[in-house]
Amino acid sequence: MTGEPEDRDSICDSLSSLVEGCRLPVKMSNSDDWPLAEVISIRDGEGTKYFYVHYIDFNKRLDEWVTEERLDTRKVQFPRKDGASSQSGLQTPKTRVESTAPSRPETPPNTPGELVNGNALAAALNKKLTRKRKMPSIEAEVAPEVVVPPPIIGSGALVTSEPMGKRISGSLVTHHSDDVVTRMKNIEMIELGHKRIRPWYFSPYPQELVNLPCIYICEFCLKYRKSRTCLNRHMKKCNLRHPPGNEIYRKSAISFFEIDGRKNKAYAQNLCLLAKLFLDHKTLYYDTDPFLFYVMTHYDSRGFHIVGYFSKEKESTEDYNVACILTMPPYQRKGYGKLLIEFSYELSKFEGKTGSPEKPLSDLGLLSYRSYWSQTILDILVTQSPVGDNEKAQITINEICEMTSIKKEDVISTLQNLNLINYYKGQYIITISQEMVKSHVAAMEKRSLRIDPKCLHWTPKDWSKRAKWLEKC
Repeated sequence: MTGEPEDRDSICDSLSSLVEGCRLPVKMSNSDDWPLAEVISIRDGEGTKYFYVHYIDFNKRLDEWVTEERLDTRKVQFPRKDGASSQSGLQTPKTRVESTAPSRPETPPNTPGELVNGNALAAALNKKLTRKRKMPSIEAEVAPEVVVPPPIIGSGALVTSEPMGKRISGSLVTHHSDDVVTRMKNIEMIELGHKRIRPWYFSPYPQELVNLPCIYICEFCLKYRKSRTCLNRHMKKCNLRHPPGNEIYRKSAISFFEIDGRKNKAYAQNLCLLAKLFLDHKTLYYDTDPFLFYVMTHYDSRGFHIVGYFSKEKESTEDYNVACILTMPPYQRKGYGKLLIEFSYELSKFEGKTGSPEKPLSDLGLLSYRSYWSQTILDILVTQSPVGDNEKAQITINEICEMTSIKKEDVISTLQNLNLINYYKGQYIITISQEMVKSHVAAMEKRSLRIDPKCLHWTPKDWSKRAKWLEKC
């Protein structure tokens, strides 16, 4: 009686035996670490093999093309016939499709412009989130080691795994992680104004643009062009110097514009395409009509430059006050993320509702929300006055929700994460140490960017009545 051989790591005799789905140690860029990585795609070019790898337990924004010198073939986990890795507990995609993704990976720019390296933020984030492995230190001004695989001849169609006719929306619903095409970065570089930014993830831009070393995007209308010459020609005709919507907030150089996804569909779709480059857990659909987009800008003599945005359903059955939220990489870690979140809750206060962001959140989004919730709730608890001379300050969960517009579930989870809720003499009480108070005061002093409600000029709309009126028409 014969049986299947036991699953075990194998020594790879030659690179030709490596296939998509194999897992093996790979040397990470700008690091001496050799974490386990999965081979997503393999490509030949001029006698050299190129391997697109995903580092297991690391964020996908660190995925990259590597050559054989960075592969450790002494321990290779070959995929089983059922699609799983040879090591138990590790999963690989069960379905494979022909790869039509990037023609080239990340390469250093050869034209002027400020380079913003997304991998720098990725390294800082994963250093906090990943305890088992040590992340490399990558400086923002230093381009990582890159490998250029041979180009692909592709058609001009949109690269997407979704059915035709449904692609871009403000919600960016969750896509299938098994799709090989969407697992690979397909844009090498974008130029937005004076900023050059390395994208982190896949976005379904037209294939003829994917094959270019850089995509040039108008920072005001967000239309994309294949060269700087084409962009300059477009800029002479583009009359926009701010997002095409109503300015509902301005304080100093910061403004917020409200854009209706139905009235300004082209801008909303271009905004979603741009955002998808930095949001991994969502995909795109074309229907932007049910969404409002709130774009935060920074003003100077040239115009209003996009800093970040969030989208919001006009009618949310689950009280979501944010569908997608993004701070552009050049402005991250400067307080703008919390400003976007604070603005979304300020709108909820005007509406007289409590709200919560649509799930799932990205890793950066989750960190930003947890930090905002913690600081906002602590700020209320610290400033509460005692009821009597010998009594402690009293406040309920519902009162916190009313004062902040944060949904009850988020308030409770935040208090639990901070270990502030204790059970004492038959009731739940909130206890705050002096060390936490000092730490909170110091953090709030550093938070210079805040929303001033007096500068918000906005009236909530009842979209349910508008929908009924449109149906009658």
